Amino acid sequence: MDLTQGTLEEKHSRAKKMMLWFGIISLVMSFAGWTSAFVVSSSRPDWLHDFQLPNAFITSTIVIVLSSITFILAKRALKKNQRQQTTVLLFVTLILGIVFIVFQFQGFQQIIDLGYNFTGPTSNVTMSYIYLIAVVHILHVVVGLISLLVVIYNHFKQKYQPTKMLGFELSATFWHFVDLLWLYLFLFLYFV
Repeated sequence: MDLTQGTLEEKHSRAKKMMLWFGIISLVMSFAGWTSAFVVSSSRPDWLHDFQLPNAFITSTIVIVLSSITFILAKRALKKNQRQQTTVLLFVTLILGIVFIVFQFQGFQQIIDLGYNFTGPTSNVTMSYIYLIAVVHILHVVVGLISLLVVIYNHFKQKYQPTKMLGFELSATFWHFVDLLWLYLFLFLYFV
């Protein structure tokens, strides 16, 4: 495929999608590095081998998967030009994203209640990795929520049409990436 062909709008669309994918690939590499360091560090004598992730992390996993489903349904509704249904589903996605973060912080509180902190005398390398990985992921969810707010704003301004929805698609792609990333991280932390 010749990427130099097409209208200016098509070229801009391809460029924006490509830049998003470059960003996603760099994030995948970052998290791959942290999870690799987690595996390497697990051979340390001070590593916690019997730690179970708090239940709040399980609940948050279910919530973020549901948010991806509602975003998919919102995109389908927009393609059918069902604006009211799209609006409802976008707000449900936003609420689920916020609920995900709330459950993540409940998970942190459960870890603290067990006596483990991020730093200080009650911390250890295992908990520091868990905190680091989860907090950095939460920051990416916040970015996804900001992107979602922009999509909601643009949706109210009627900037998206069934055939013109680049910003919507970019936001959805990032949101699904954040969802899949958390699934990977959760399963990794749960089983490794």
